[in-house]
Amino acid sequence: MYLDNSATTQVSEEVFEEMKPFFTQEFGNPSTLYGYGRESKKALELARQRVADAINAKPEEIIFTSGGSESDNLAIKGLAFKLQKKGKHIITTNIEHPAVKNTLGFLESLDFKVTYLPVNEKGIIEIEDLKEAITDETILISVMHANNEIGTIQPIEEIGKIARENGIKFHVDAVQSFGKIEVDVEKLNIDLLALSSHKINGPKGVGALYIRKGTRLVPLIHGGGQEKGIRGGTENVPGIVGFGKACELAAAQLDEHYEKLSSIRDELIDKVLSTIPEAYLNGDEETRLPNLVNFRFKAIEGESLILLLDAKGYQASTGSACSSNTLEASPVLTALGLDPVDVHGSLRISLAPESDNFDVDEFVNVIAESVSRLREMSPLWNQELDYDGVMCRKHEDNCRMC
Repeated sequence: MYLDNSATTQVSEEVFEEMKPFFTQEFGNPSTLYGYGRESKKALELARQRVADAINAKPEEIIFTSGGSESDNLAIKGLAFKLQKKGKHIITTNIEHPAVKNTLGFLESLDFKVTYLPVNEKGIIEIEDLKEAITDETILISVMHANNEIGTIQPIEEIGKIARENGIKFHVDAVQSFGKIEVDVEKLNIDLLALSSHKINGPKGVGALYIRKGTRLVPLIHGGGQEKGIRGGTENVPGIVGFGKACELAAAQLDEHYEKLSSIRDELIDKVLSTIPEAYLNGDEETRLPNLVNFRFKAIEGESLILLLDAKGYQASTGSACSSNTLEASPVLTALGLDPVDVHGSLRISLAPESDNFDVDEFVNVIAESVSRLREMSPLWNQELDYDGVMCRKHEDNCRMC
């Protein structure tokens, strides 16, 4: 059972079927004037309309990119370079995706100033902190819609309103939220929105950036003038066609999938916390994505837990796939104020609509057995003390040392 859909999703059959002709039959370059080119251009614009419809935008406000990371880079760098004479101050949070965090780090090397807002223990910023951070030099606020590790949803509508009242552009990374909850750029007061195809059962290597009409950016990729000169290079027509179809399906099935996934999520949370001692939920209990849960288990290593679950046929992660090759504690979880030792015992489970065919009880039992097995070997869980043979776990009442 694949339970790491925040890392990537399976391409749906409907999406794949719509893409197939554009690999072999309708292979024309959309910038050409003859028949093959016109057919590709027609498909490209249909996809653009589908993406726009899914977020309540206009098709001319959609620019296709290679994915969420490029969209974030184009939005942040493109706007910063365009408005740097007006100011060089940007506000963000300390739990952003690396595509945002590292882009802002690059801008800091060019003398831009970045304020990183803290989050509370649930992973949500305080609005008053945002208001206090705004200066006359602030040109951009960048806050992700929902966190990719813990699923917590930020108060985007309120943030957008504050940005608009202060004449500041507002960028949102919606890579994880899009297709799971409503994303309406008008309602949320968003100027720039990053999207990715492979998170919503579309192909990898394609995404989009919503740019509100009137917002100007400096291009990052210069070329033959494609995508209104904002993103040069021949468009990935098969990928864009698939992305458009995935957007259409996601929008049509949003309410149905939300109900289904949130029900499984809540059952999973209840049973894990009631079955396994010293198991905790990371992030907000209610203000979260319907498909994502993140637990931490005291005194174990998350990487070892992933391997045990994999051996039993369950594929999940310890956190963001973008950071899974490092041994550092998750910056997102440490930003919640958690002990770095406890952070290493995390497990991220991200569901998809097809996840409803697995047995939650059986899965929770497998987690419980795996956690128990790891704790038997954990020096943190079983600390022998020289006090009358008393066994101690941290913070246990009958531990004489504590």
